[in-house]
Amino acid sequence: MIDKLLESEFSFGQPEVKRLNGYDNVNYIVKTKSTQYVFKTYSYNKELLAILEAENETLLNLQKKETDIFPKPIPFTDGTFIKVLHIDGSKTICRMLSFLEGKFLGDIESTEELFSSLGTFLAEMDIKFQKFDSYVLKARQWEWDIQYVHLNKKFLNDIPDTHNRNVVNYFFQQFEENVVPVLPELRKQVIHNDANEWNVLVHNERVSGIIDFGDLAHSHLINELAIAITYACYDKEKPLDWVPIILKAYHSVLPLEEKEIKILYYLIAARLCTSVCNSAHSRKINSDNVYATVSEKSAWQMLHKWLRISPIGAENVFRKAIGLSVHKIPSTEEEIKRRHQYISPILSLSYKEPIFMNRSAFQYMYDVNGNTFLDAYNNIPHIGHSHPKVVEAGQRQMAQLNTNTRYLYDLLPTYAEKLLSKFPNTLNKVFFVNSGSAASDLAMRMAYAHTRHKKIMIMEHGYHGNTQISIDISDYKFNNPKGQGQKEYILKTQIPDTYRGKHTGQNAGKLYAEEAVKQIEDTDHPIAAFITEPVVGCGGQVPLAEEYLKEIYPVIRKQGGICISDEVQTGFGRLGDHFWGFEAQDVVPDMVIVGKPIANGHPMGAVITTDEIAESFSKGVEFFSSFGGNPVSCAIGLSVLEVIEEEKLQENAKEVGDYYKSILSELQKKYDCIGDVRGSGLFLGIEIIKGKNRETNSILAHHIKNELRDKFILISTDGPDDNVLKTKPPLCFTKENAKEVVDTIDAVLERYYQTQKMILK
Repeated sequence: MIDKLLESEFSFGQPEVKRLNGYDNVNYIVKTKSTQYVFKTYSYNKELLAILEAENETLLNLQKKETDIFPKPIPFTDGTFIKVLHIDGSKTICRMLSFLEGKFLGDIESTEELFSSLGTFLAEMDIKFQKFDSYVLKARQWEWDIQYVHLNKKFLNDIPDTHNRNVVNYFFQQFEENVVPVLPELRKQVIHNDANEWNVLVHNERVSGIIDFGDLAHSHLINELAIAITYACYDKEKPLDWVPIILKAYHSVLPLEEKEIKILYYLIAARLCTSVCNSAHSRKINSDNVYATVSEKSAWQMLHKWLRISPIGAENVFRKAIGLSVHKIPSTEEEIKRRHQYISPILSLSYKEPIFMNRSAFQYMYDVNGNTFLDAYNNIPHIGHSHPKVVEAGQRQMAQLNTNTRYLYDLLPTYAEKLLSKFPNTLNKVFFVNSGSAASDLAMRMAYAHTRHKKIMIMEHGYHGNTQISIDISDYKFNNPKGQGQKEYILKTQIPDTYRGKHTGQNAGKLYAEEAVKQIEDTDHPIAAFITEPVVGCGGQVPLAEEYLKEIYPVIRKQGGICISDEVQTGFGRLGDHFWGFEAQDVVPDMVIVGKPIANGHPMGAVITTDEIAESFSKGVEFFSSFGGNPVSCAIGLSVLEVIEEEKLQENAKEVGDYYKSILSELQKKYDCIGDVRGSGLFLGIEIIKGKNRETNSILAHHIKNELRDKFILISTDGPDDNVLKTKPPLCFTKENAKEVVDTIDAVLERYYQTQKMILK
């Protein structure tokens, strides 16, 4: 059929025709006795016809300058360049182009010379485009033009992996924040808009031509580079290393502007997002279209690598490539001085050399110098820094309604119902506040109101907040050398530590519990409440010995007290095996305190308790919190629960945490300074000691922490002697992240012991 059509429409005698794969049209290689052509066919569409006419006009305009770099439109026998014909009963747009010889960039090994040639070629092409204009192209708005990247949002749900979907959505949000405001200031012109590795031709190690002008756009000039860089670098192990070569060459021919360089990082991300969105959509509607998904794997790989690259770090690389100086920033010393001018030094900073942070995303944090830190420590952004669903929920609700709880609004009961569904049925009332500290404070008020007792039993090394009442029940605070000391109404019980404590083995929990029960029986006043964390964080990430709470809870309740589980650090699936830490002890408390991760860093906390305790509290003075449970907080809290479910983050905490702990345990066998590896899920502690006598070694622990900081990994230290490395990363942490942390600790210790040997010699 096609060969007959070509004979009649172009006077070709018995041409050889071969069908090619296409994204959304059908193309053919046509060979005659003397030359080759490309015959292109499209399902008829009035708008598409206008665009193809504009494309042909562009190519004809380019022929005035070059004849072998760009395809040349070939006329039909009647002199026209485009025809609408009936092929297989369908109305079809047809056109013929010359065939350009050359190898594809995608088939050639990458070299600096080749990439420099690409930059030069693109700049020279864009200069030629400056002399051409088209109202049709100006009116064109579609997904593959970066300035309209938002049109790809409709494909987000076609991405099957929820976390990947949220990574794309994160970059959509970053585009709106960082690019959209400056778009009106940027240069616009006709650009090729699709200089990918299968459209760029190479001859003798240099770019010799470019094909497929189907994505022509009147767009921002810098988008030409963003697209070419994306496809040239997306299969590279270190994509950022290759970008300066292209930039420098392009800039030497067609100088770039500083404001264009400033947003290039986000434009490259936008093109990657466009690619993966359209691949996902194409697979959904036509799983057999291999052409549409050919670049998908490389695009995802680069997108995840791009996420780890700091936007400032990338911009600094781009600036240097075109001869611009890197932005000057205040020194750490200057910033500390400025901070202490207004903020008391009592608000301490982490590390010997504090970090001046600028941005963050998922498990990464970016400082002002352009460095990226792997966050293996910060448990407040529970589901990941700057998570797009949380950001979107807060923005949307803030623009709609935010008020105190004296008015009716649906988000309060909606979120309360969702949160309570995560608890045992007896825990069915929730009181919202603004932090874990405020929740601890409120919990004590409720305990006093319900029991009419004043005595509080607490855990050794426990920490429950920064209000006065919270400090009074926090051994970590009041027992500090600078602390206020233990109040008379506080009964402190020994931490059931199976590593450093006096009881170990299977019965350790019961033995520790027996001692605690004896304390309860010996006290002069009944206990109002017993409060503890299931894993004592400030005690050095110490999980309570098995069966411990199961033995103590009945005794507390028998003499009229209530049992409180502080889940501020351990809740919301962090421990992997359980959504709440108390579940690991096979108990149900009378009250639960939550904070920090409940809203991914948004200031929020809550007390969850029983009908009976809530009823007792309601008989006293009115409880009111101006901000506790406000609409914005509820919207954010709801989004956190949804993400935990959608991304299966508890399951991820379990899988990654088990792996993390296993490779830490292997490291323990290698170094006798690692005394214990404990915890579960993504809430682990590594106890650093001086040797077999288990003497604590805070100096080495701090050395490891600071060495990791210098290698751009964040962890911290804790415990009574500050000798326990603690790692509690966002729940999107991966096995690769975990291995990176452990491998780096290994390298630090290897070097440390080598240095010690040198000193001894």
